[in-house]
Amino acid sequence: MGGEARQQVCDAILEDVVGELVTHDLRVRGLRVTATVDGGVVHLRGDVDRAEQLALLRQLVGRLAGVHAVWDRVRVGGRDPVILDLGCGDQRQYPTTIGVDRRRTESVAAVADVSRALPFRAGSVDRIFAVHVLEHMIDFLPLMDECHRVLRPGGVLHVLSPWWKHVNAVADPTHVRLLDTQTVKGICAGPGRPAWHPLHVSRDESTVFADLTPAAAGDVPDPRRLAWFFD
Repeated sequence: MGGEARQQVCDAILEDVVGELVTHDLRVRGLRVTATVDGGVVHLRGDVDRAEQLALLRQLVGRLAGVHAVWDRVRVGGRDPVILDLGCGDQRQYPTTIGVDRRRTESVAAVADVSRALPFRAGSVDRIFAVHVLEHMIDFLPLMDECHRVLRPGGVLHVLSPWWKHVNAVADPTHVRLLDTQTVKGICAGPGRPAWHPLHVSRDESTVFADLTPAAAGDVPDPRRLAWFFD
């Protein structure tokens, strides 16, 4: 079985497992959430009453073998999440995300240079996608700080970038940075910068995935979580 066919089989199995989790696990049983899986990325949709329910479901799903990231468009308490899609270009991750790019396209709602301050209030955003963005930036740490600023407590930053050992990392001449999961460790706990808690960090043979949530002022990432995801 080829790699693509095998991934499709694994994705289908993961969809069944997440469905069984919501049906039978007493901790999340009855949540009005469904899941689709694409390339090991679990996409959650539906409604929950409280943010804690969604956080627990994300945690349980993230423990499943084969899961690289957990993305969601789940309504909490009847409110749709506010989701930014940074550097989206012509295609957003979801149709309802707020596209942000320095070039105006049909997908862009806010024209802005993501290497500068983001035009959003502090604590106003629930999710941020930075998909194939960081590898194009000479210094992406200021963008990480801006994402930390605009995310609400419990918000999630989704990072996706080529893995440094794969040819895709160097095949594009606009790529100026190479990333590994260990790079994400430096983002989470780098000195003198806002800290992040890693919710899930993974890679396959071509891509690095990271789901991060901002740490509160004075808080530091749990060393056990860092040890779980990083060398």
